[in-house]
Amino acid sequence: MERRKFMYLAGASVAMAKVNPVFSLGSISSKGKGKMNFEYWRYDLKLKHTFTISRSSRDSVPVMLMKFEKDGITAYGEASPNARYNEAPNTVEAFFKKVDIAKLSDPFKLEDINDYLDSIAPGNTSAKAAVDIAMHDWIGKKLGIPLYKFFGVDKSKTPISTFTIGIDTPDVIEQKVREAANYPILKIKVGLPNDEEIIKAVRSVTNKPLRVDANEGWKSKEEALERINWLATQNVEFIEQPMPASQIDDIRWLHERVKMPIIADEAIESLYDIAEVATAYDGINVKVQKIGGLTKSRKLIYAARAHKMKIMTGCMIESSIGITSAVQISPLTDWTDLDGNVLINNDPFVGAENIDGKLLLNDEPGLGVLPRS
Repeated sequence: MERRKFMYLAGASVAMAKVNPVFSLGSISSKGKGKMNFEYWRYDLKLKHTFTISRSSRDSVPVMLMKFEKDGITAYGEASPNARYNEAPNTVEAFFKKVDIAKLSDPFKLEDINDYLDSIAPGNTSAKAAVDIAMHDWIGKKLGIPLYKFFGVDKSKTPISTFTIGIDTPDVIEQKVREAANYPILKIKVGLPNDEEIIKAVRSVTNKPLRVDANEGWKSKEEALERINWLATQNVEFIEQPMPASQIDDIRWLHERVKMPIIADEAIESLYDIAEVATAYDGINVKVQKIGGLTKSRKLIYAARAHKMKIMTGCMIESSIGITSAVQISPLTDWTDLDGNVLINNDPFVGAENIDGKLLLNDEPGLGVLPRS
């Protein structure tokens, strides 16, 4: 334990240099008593396999990492911007440049800070998430406790995480499934004309439970109905976002005709969406990056519970900063899909461990993440 703390204190500045590529970098500092510093930089996460979903394909994912320093405490945050929500590294950087660091002088005032971030500009949820994550990390370190204790949850109750298999050729899918042999539940990306081919490739290797995500790929309710009825014969537990989020009436129609649970992802972008989403879906996917941070994610979880909905904690492709932040609240949910950091091969931080799908939190204060030194 002492060695881990030494690595954090002594290795942080060295590791910062190692994980700080020659992309955009900025910092904001306050002066005088109670000096604070807010620094951010771009980092490209390299995927182990090309990652394809119904609307895009990527070999790397740019994220914006940040650190916040106050009272001798260094806290970390991460933004994983997604084009689906009109974000990119340059929009995150532009948002960060508008932040008045004086508004962050008391990280304990999470509600005020979130209201301030929302006042800067609408949207920009991953940028806001980065700041909110860093504030939580700072609070935990200031109090000397891990965040799961701050939230009052039992860290042993983290649900088993799925391992995601992106869209690919049957041969490559079979290879990916074999590589994921130790994971008890798989999440399979579909949403293209060869969906049956994909599932059959998976089933040629394993019969373990599947969760399927179409990422809005099916455009008609009739197509979605046919696909889901077939998936019901393939030991699939639920379907995530089968149709475009805007087609809420079609999803209500679909919901009335299938027995398989339907989970909202792209359809739930804020707390204000929950009332409508609850009329068409059985559950929601809470993503810290998509919702705007841990403060808003917890509110969304409680709102979904009030509507008697199931909840999954999900993620983008993120480093251990973002993933570990989501693991801290995962005991509040029914399912998890928090494998974004195990899909990459150059994670600049270490944090929550993923041991064959079981998510393990450490007892370091705050997020419990350390620069990989």
